[in-house]
Amino acid sequence: MRHLIPAIAIALLPAAGPFPAAAQSPPAAGAGILALTRPEATASRATSPLTLDGALEEEAWRNAAPLTDFVQAEPLEGQPASERTDVRIVFDDEALYVGVSLGDTNPGQIVTTDTRRDSNLGNQDSFTIILDTFLDRQNGFVFGTNATGIQYDAQVRNQGNESATWDGSWDVRTRVGETGWTAEFRIPLRTLRYGPPPQVWGVNFLRNIQRRRERAYWAPLPRQYELARLSSAGELRNLALRAPRNLKILPYVVSSANRNFTPGATTDLDGDVGIDAKIGVTPSLNLDLTYNTDFAQVEVDTQQINLTRFNLRFPEKRPFFLENAGLFAVGAAAGGLTSSGDLDLFFSRRIGLDEGGNLVPILGGARLSGKAAGYNIGLFNMQTDDVGERAGDSFTVARVSRDLPSRSGVGVLFINRAATGDLADDDNWNRTWGLDGRFGIGERVTIGGFAARTETPGLTGRDHAWNMTSSYDDGKTLVNFDYGIVGEDFNPEVGYLENTLGYRRWYVRVQENMRQERIRSWGFREFQPHANYTRYDYLDDGGLQNAALHVDNHWDWENGNFISTAINGSWEGLREPFTVYPGIVVPPGEHGGLRFTIRENTDTRKWISVRHQMDLGTFLNGDQQSHNFGFTVRQGGTFTSTLSWTRRDIELPAGSFVTNLGNVRLTYNFTPSVFVQSLIQYNDVTDRWSTNLRFHWLQTAGTGLFVVYNDTESLQGLGPVNRAFIVKYVQQFDVLR
Repeated sequence: MRHLIPAIAIALLPAAGPFPAAAQSPPAAGAGILALTRPEATASRATSPLTLDGALEEEAWRNAAPLTDFVQAEPLEGQPASERTDVRIVFDDEALYVGVSLGDTNPGQIVTTDTRRDSNLGNQDSFTIILDTFLDRQNGFVFGTNATGIQYDAQVRNQGNESATWDGSWDVRTRVGETGWTAEFRIPLRTLRYGPPPQVWGVNFLRNIQRRRERAYWAPLPRQYELARLSSAGELRNLALRAPRNLKILPYVVSSANRNFTPGATTDLDGDVGIDAKIGVTPSLNLDLTYNTDFAQVEVDTQQINLTRFNLRFPEKRPFFLENAGLFAVGAAAGGLTSSGDLDLFFSRRIGLDEGGNLVPILGGARLSGKAAGYNIGLFNMQTDDVGERAGDSFTVARVSRDLPSRSGVGVLFINRAATGDLADDDNWNRTWGLDGRFGIGERVTIGGFAARTETPGLTGRDHAWNMTSSYDDGKTLVNFDYGIVGEDFNPEVGYLENTLGYRRWYVRVQENMRQERIRSWGFREFQPHANYTRYDYLDDGGLQNAALHVDNHWDWENGNFISTAINGSWEGLREPFTVYPGIVVPPGEHGGLRFTIRENTDTRKWISVRHQMDLGTFLNGDQQSHNFGFTVRQGGTFTSTLSWTRRDIELPAGSFVTNLGNVRLTYNFTPSVFVQSLIQYNDVTDRWSTNLRFHWLQTAGTGLFVVYNDTESLQGLGPVNRAFIVKYVQQFDVLR
C-alpha cells in the first residue's frame, strides 16, 4: 500500500488548510439579508387576448408591472445579476401567462446543449419558474425553457430535488434577438392544483447564464440552495383564479412484433389498446385512472455489474408511477438513510416487474392525490395479472402527511400486497406500516427520520426499521449524522432494501466549501474538502458487516474543468463464503482496505468533453485497478453522442478476473418534440450486447407517436437472442376544454 501514501497527502491537502494566511472572503453586498427578504409580485388580469409567439408585444404585457433586480447565487453570492431580466405575470380565466425579457450583451454566446423536452437546463442558458400554489412553502410546480424554446417541467416535494418525470399540458415560445432573448409561457389552470380565490402563491424565478456559470434568482437564495427552496421564495399576489373542471382522456393503441431466437420459435405479432384518464375531483385533488397499462416507450435500464453481496437499484422510468411519486416517498427518497439510498418503504418498480426485471401485465389501477383540509393525500391501487403459475397481485398504498411551518412535516404510510385470483395462496401477502417526520430549526438545521414495521407470513424475527437523520448547513460548513437499525426480518416487498442481512448503521459527513480570494486568483471557483464514513454492524453481536470511508477534495476551476482526488476505503465482514465472480470465492473473515480514486472532467459546456475515473488499491482480500472513461460530442443542441466504458481488473487469492461494461448514447433532436435516441450496451459478464432505439413525436404531457426497436445479441457465435419492434400512439382529449 506504499503507493497510497502520496495520494492521501493530495486528497487531504485542502482540508488541512493550505492557505493559513487567507481568510474566508467577506460576504458580498446583500448576502447577509438573503434569508430575510421576501419580495412580492403582482399578477395582472389580461384585458385582451394574448398570442403565444414569444414577442411580448400585446397590451397586456405593457400594462403588467415588471419584476427585476435578480440577485446572483453563483458565482458572486448577493451581487446583482450580470444581465438584466424582466418578468411579467398576467392571467385570464383559462391560464397563467409569464413573459420574460432576458437581456444579453452578447447573444452570440448563448449556450444551448440540448433541444429535447425535459433536457437538463442547468448546463445551458435557461429560465425556470417555480409555483407554490398552496403557499405551504414546501411543494411546487416547475416550468422552464432555454433559448430554443424547449419544455421542461417538474414537481417538487418537501423542498427536495425536482422530479422532471412529471409532464403537464402547457406551452412556451421563445425568440432570440440582438439584445438577448424572450420567452412567453402559457400554463393552463387545469394543469395546476390550487385553493379557492383569492389566492396567494409562492413564486421564484431562476436565470442561468452558462458561459459565466451564473445562477441568479428573483427571490435571492444562498448558493448552497436550489430553486426548490420554497421557504425562501417570494409571493405572487392579486390572483383571482377560478377553478376549472378537468377531465382528460388518454387512449392508446400499440402494435408489436417480437421474435425470440430459440429453436422452433416464431415471430409473435400482437396488438392492444388501453386508456388513462385524469379527473379533477376538486381544484386540489386529482384522480388518475389506468386500464391495460403499457410502458412500451420507456427507455430500457442501463446495465450494471454487481460485485457485492447486496441488491442493485434500478431507477423507475415509467411515467404513471413517477407522477406524484414524492408524495408516497418515505425512506431514502424522503430524507431517511440519505447517504446511500439503501431503503425506501415504497418502490414502484415492484409493481409490473418481477425479480428479474421481466414485465408482469398490469390490468389497471387508480391514484387519488392532492390536498384536502390542509393534508397531503395519496391513495393508490394497482392490479397485476397472472403470469404462468405466478398469481396476480393487488397493490394498495395509502399516504397522509401534513406540512408544518419551518420546512417541517409529519406523515403516515400504509402498503399492502396481496395475491389475487385462483393461483393465490392464503399466506401470500405482505404489509408495511410507516411513520415519518422532518423538522427545520432555523435556516441551517434539519432533523428527521422514520419508523416502520412489516408483516410477512412465516417471518417472526425483528421486522422493524427506524432511522434518524440530521444536518447543519450554513453555506460554508456542512455536517450530517444518521443512525438507524433494520431488523433481519424487515421485509418491505413493495419497497427497496439494499441490505437484507439486518444491521445497525451510522453515518457521518463533514464538508467545507472554500472560496478564498487566493483560490479565485489561481483560477479556481471553489475547493470542497469533505469526508464521510458509513458503518454497518450485525445486530446479533455488533461485529462488522461492512463499512465505507471517503476522504476527498473537489478542485473546481472557473473555466469548467474539474478534478476530485480521494482516498476511499471499503471493508466487508463475511460470515460465510461469498462468490464474487463465477468460480471465484472469497472466504469468511474481515477483508478490505484503502484505494486511491481520481476523477476528472473537462468543461462540459464545450462541443467535446472528456471524463475519467481511476480506482487503484484494495478490493476485498486482493487488489483492483479500475477505469471509467466518458466521451461526449455535441452539435449545438441538435446532436449528442456519449460513450461510457468501465473496466475493472481484479486480483484475488482465489483467482483473477476482468469485467467490462460499456454503452453508447446517441440523440438527434429534429425539434424539441421530435427526436430519436439510441442506447447500445455491452456487458462481458452476460457476454451480450443490446440496442434500444426510440423515436418520439411528442404532442403534450407525454402523448404522441412512439416507435421502439429492441435487439439483444449474443457474443458467443449464437447470433440474435431477441428482437422486438413496437409502435405506440397516445392521444389526449381535453374533454372539458
